[in-house]
Amino acid sequence: MLNTRRETILKSIVRQYIAKATPVSSQSIIEDNRLGVSSATIRNEMAYLEEENYITRPHSSAGGIPLDKGYRHYVDTLEETALPMVDQRLVAHLFHQVERELEEWLNLAATLIAQLAQNIAVITPPKPPAYQFKHLELIALHHSLVLIVLVLRGARAREQLITFPEAIPQWDLATVANRLNSEYADMTSPQIAARNAQLSPAEQQITECVLKMMRAEDNQQYQDPYLDGMHFILNQPEFAQSRRLLALMELVEQRKLLQHIMPAELPFRQVRVVIGRENKAEAVQEYSVVISQYGLPHEAIGTISVVGPTRMPYERTISTVDYLSLVLSRLVAEVYGR
Repeated sequence: MLNTRRETILKSIVRQYIAKATPVSSQSIIEDNRLGVSSATIRNEMAYLEEENYITRPHSSAGGIPLDKGYRHYVDTLEETALPMVDQRLVAHLFHQVERELEEWLNLAATLIAQLAQNIAVITPPKPPAYQFKHLELIALHHSLVLIVLVLRGARAREQLITFPEAIPQWDLATVANRLNSEYADMTSPQIAARNAQLSPAEQQITECVLKMMRAEDNQQYQDPYLDGMHFILNQPEFAQSRRLLALMELVEQRKLLQHIMPAELPFRQVRVVIGRENKAEAVQEYSVVISQYGLPHEAIGTISVVGPTRMPYERTISTVDYLSLVLSRLVAEVYGR
């Protein structure tokens, strides 16, 4: 445990380093706080913080730079803060302007979070434990070739081509689609597979294709996320050397960033902060991740996260992620008719 003075000094170092990205001197700490002590006393307290691995200093008279443990103490002792009302009104206005489509909402959310947090925003689409069948369309293309358009609950659409032994007229395809829409309404793939419906050979072939499409969606652990704000990282002074960005860029290009930043446990609608070497993946151990879930528990859940240097503005980032999680949860509830 830190006493009051040491905690005040540590918080001053963290705040100033986040703002300026330069080592924080004892004189800067005195100017930032009314501690009523000399620079020598401040330096002695900084020496203690260094010994306990809260900060580092190139030498005894140099300014302090927070370490992961210092950032962790700072985050754990933050008071809860809400996103400023001016930003909340901006978010509400912009969401009101876009089309009422989940893809549009997620694109906008990624852009807003990146702008507000000045770092990388990563948002995954909401995913249920098992997708539900909503609607099926069958479109005759050429001879025996048919396009299956499958819409799953939660505004998720997938397409697949299928070839029949012989051509089927469009009106017969419409009849088949209507019957299967009635037969499988709101069912998951296990429920459809267990249903002993009397099907024609064409209906059976279509059902098998639908099951394959639904299982592929159910088995996809990490969906392609909506990502924005990479340029903010590029402008951070600690990443002026491109080699420090290389590992992160590779994860983005290989679509593996999400699985490297996802914590093992993430309670619903609770903002989690993972700092530096708390990240299990070595490629992101120079970064911090602020992450939360959104959506409807047990029905459809996605994640919102911000990735940035450990020197990130935690208060603003946490309040941004928390508020956008609330906004997207309400929008997902609309999609699901809740």
